[in-house]
Amino acid sequence: MEREDSVNIPLIAGAVFVLAGVACTIFPVIPGLLLCYAAIILISAAYRWEPFSLSLLIILGIVACAVTALDFLVPKWREKKYGASKPGVLISVIGMLIGLLFLPPWGIFIGAFIGGLTGEILVRKRPKSAWGAGSGVLVGTILGIMLKVCLTGLMLLYFLKVINWPH
Repeated sequence: MEREDSVNIPLIAGAVFVLAGVACTIFPVIPGLLLCYAAIILISAAYRWEPFSLSLLIILGIVACAVTALDFLVPKWREKKYGASKPGVLISVIGMLIGLLFLPPWGIFIGAFIGGLTGEILVRKRPKSAWGAGSGVLVGTILGIMLKVCLTGLMLLYFLKVINWPH
């Protein structure tokens, strides 16, 4: 697959998108998967749509959109199932960010749990129900991040294969 010299802009934009997508994968608010998918589209366009079949691009797009939607919907479902409150979930996200700053990468999980537990205690729940809600937030966070990391890793590998990196 030869590329033209005029494709440097899509390649650079694709690289920026894939790097931003990988970096944003762990945050529940930023759609890192969609950024990685945009990188796949850009790299495919840069190489005249030769690297990937249309069916692969469609499947990756559907899966990326579905996982992104699930990343927004599953916390709501887990919030209801385990009785987590909106303040508890918000404080869990804040805890996740603080945990990431001080104990990367494990601080994401520790911060999410401690934040969720603290948030639930602050809304005057009994410690037992706060523990359940905090655990529910933790499990949802872990599952969501694992799914996004796997799919983002796959897209990153596709991107690197097409640009023939590290050669």
